Amino acid sequence: MKGLKQIIVFFYVFIITLSLAACTARIPEKEPSNPEQSRPAPVEPEKGQENEAPVQDGNKDKTGEVDLKEIKANENGQIMILMYHSIGDKEEEWVRTADNFRKDLNVLYEKGYRLISLKDYIENNIKVEAGYTPFVLTFDDGAKNHFNILEENGEKKIDPDCAVGIIEEFKKEHPDSGSGGTFFIYYPIPFRQKELIREKYEFLIQNGYDIGNHAYTHENLGKLSIPDVQKALAKNVMSTQEYLPGYDMYALALPFGSGPRGDNYKYAVQGEYEGVKYNHRAVLKVGSNPAPSPANVKFDSARLPRVRASEMKTAGVGIYDWLQYFEKNPGKRYISDGNPDTVAIPESEAENVDMSRLDGKELVIYK
Repeated sequence: MKGLKQIIVFFYVFIITLSLAACTARIPEKEPSNPEQSRPAPVEPEKGQENEAPVQDGNKDKTGEVDLKEIKANENGQIMILMYHSIGDKEEEWVRTADNFRKDLNVLYEKGYRLISLKDYIENNIKVEAGYTPFVLTFDDGAKNHFNILEENGEKKIDPDCAVGIIEEFKKEHPDSGSGGTFFIYYPIPFRQKELIREKYEFLIQNGYDIGNHAYTHENLGKLSIPDVQKALAKNVMSTQEYLPGYDMYALALPFGSGPRGDNYKYAVQGEYEGVKYNHRAVLKVGSNPAPSPANVKFDSARLPRVRASEMKTAGVGIYDWLQYFEKNPGKRYISDGNPDTVAIPESEAENVDMSRLDGKELVIYK
């Protein structure tokens, strides 16, 4: 009997021991007082990498359809802002014949250039098909041969040999050629048909063109007092807004290529006269060379150079000189990646990008 009791006691002790062991196994470990203490520390970026732009693998755009290296995409390259004056019958330094202007548009198109507006250029809102290069058209002085309206049999029509007539016809023949063009006018009679000023202005605005400031009577701003500079520029804005109320005259082409000297140059950009304010977000020089990309560290919208749209005897300053230059130096030419939301550049251009001008666009660097 005594032996049986010992066996029963031993059995109960064994059962209790197993139960305690099982309960102990189910008790969770104590949570740390600060949950962050249980997580690994974040990896800090190396110095200089905080704002590093993404580099896309395979040199492809986000859709995988465009090989950036193959098309030599470079949206930090140079862009030609072409400067025309008169469109006339005889070729001269400041005159381009109608036939030569047509030739210019054809050559540009065939060489892969596509027209954009000056506003889209300065705002880095460039929408050009992948592999193509944007360019800008500007016309100084608001001559009659820029925009001439003829009347035949009681009906009005645009002169086919004026600048607007040639551009409109070219756009019909080449729907993918782009659109744009800025006419820098002065008063009292821009385009030299007084009774048609409003009609011409409205046509230009409705068809993708811009009207720019060229001072009130083509004054040489470099020879005026600061009050007179502001008067000349504000009166142009005032007169234009009489025809187009509230029109944003965002650009100025300096008459004679001359602006106020030194610190007073700022009055070419902004000023006021008799309560009328002007704010030129683009100021264009006469110049003789292409302008930098709007994303480039050298971009200065208050001092934009232009290429003379002529075939001049002086080498290196005309449109065909620069077309030849870009053929020999393709890496200097702006070439679109086809995506307006990205700025694609080769690795060699990485240090030449002004990150503050991307305005939400993604910088894509390819090798």
